[in-house]
Amino acid sequence: MNDHIKIIGILWIIFGALSLVAAGFLFLILVGVSFIPDIDPQAPGILRFIGFFLGSFLALIGLPKIIGGYGLLKGYEWGRILTLVVSFLSLFNVPFGTALGIYSIIILLNKETASRFQKSSPPDVRP
Repeated sequence: MNDHIKIIGILWIIFGALSLVAAGFLFLILVGVSFIPDIDPQAPGILRFIGFFLGSFLALIGLPKIIGGYGLLKGYEWGRILTLVVSFLSLFNVPFGTALGIYSIIILLNKETASRFQKSSPPDVRP
C-alpha cells in the first residue's frame, strides 16, 4: 500500500506542476499577444485581464494538488483529506484527472490506507 500512496503523491505533484506550467504559458501567450501593434485599442487590456484571470485560476487549481501530493508523501492525514477533495473535483477533468481521481479515491478510502494515516506519528511511506 505504501507504493500506491507514493505513486499517488508523485502523480498529484506532477499534475499540479503541469497546471502551474499551463497557467504561466497561458498568461505569457495572452499578455504577449496584447503587445501586437495595430490592434483595437481596447484589445490589449482585455487580453491582459483574461490572461491574468485564467492564469491565476489555473495556478489556484494547481497549488492544492501539489500541497496534497506533498502531504501524502510525508504521511500526513491532512494530505490524504486534501488529496481526496482534489480527487473528487478532478473527476470532471477528462481523461487524466478522471483516471487519477478514481485511482486516488480507491486507494485513499481503503481501510488499510486510512489506518496508516490515523496513527499519531506520520507513517513512513518511503521505499
